[in-house]
Amino acid sequence: MSYKTILVHLDSGARCPVRVELAIGLARRFDAHLVGLNALTLVRIPGYAVVEAGEIFRQAQERAAREQAADSEAAFRRAVAQAGLADAEWRNSAADALEAVTLHARYADLVVIGQPEESGGVDRNFAGRLALGAGRPILLVPFAGEFRTLGKRILVAWNASAEATRAVTDAIPLLRQAEAVQVLAFNPESDAHGAMPGTDIGLYLARHGVKIEVNEDYSPDIDVGNEILSRAADLGSDLIVMGAYGHSRLQQLIMGGATHTLLESMTVPVLMSH
Repeated sequence: MSYKTILVHLDSGARCPVRVELAIGLARRFDAHLVGLNALTLVRIPGYAVVEAGEIFRQAQERAAREQAADSEAAFRRAVAQAGLADAEWRNSAADALEAVTLHARYADLVVIGQPEESGGVDRNFAGRLALGAGRPILLVPFAGEFRTLGKRILVAWNASAEATRAVTDAIPLLRQAEAVQVLAFNPESDAHGAMPGTDIGLYLARHGVKIEVNEDYSPDIDVGNEILSRAADLGSDLIVMGAYGHSRLQQLIMGGATHTLLESMTVPVLMSH
């Protein structure tokens, strides 16, 4: 297994170039086709505003969208050319960002998005909803910090769940290339993990050629999300791999505690699968 098609979401956020640079690096590393998809969250206007100034607003919105798309395309093509990446394409969607990225993700091996910014053109729930609905591994890039490496030292948050299993499997191409992979079972319950928590997944990954170390982490007084971030800092990890937990009900996004913490407070890129 390898990543042969990588999709990177483009928006109007100030950190979009960082995300594109990281995606280009991954495309070169895995000899993958890179797709840059420009898509913004659609602005919903109240009915009374449509009646009073609907046509004027529509024209202004379309003009702003054209200008943003042109800037996005120019920046993406410039970054790709400077990196010498030949196998890349730019796409633009007029659909809502969540709908557009979810659809295009169906045909990619990995989706690179940004942790939502206040002025990035996507709503705050975008990352969580995409992680739960895309059916593909999502690599989230924090809205702050510099990331000179990705995947040299990887922390895998393991709890023997279906979501964690998918995340680990989806991350195998990166895990194989890592210099060090630390699998941590946080506050494990023996009946959920086997006699020795983490051992089975360690053996599974070792058979895939992953250099791995397995440990347990007991910190019952600290929520798991913050403990993951703390251990990643202690270990010098440049990537966290974990399952995405949650569900959507009646338009309300309900994320699991650790997932919510990582989405809000990530300090290094996080690969999530649901």
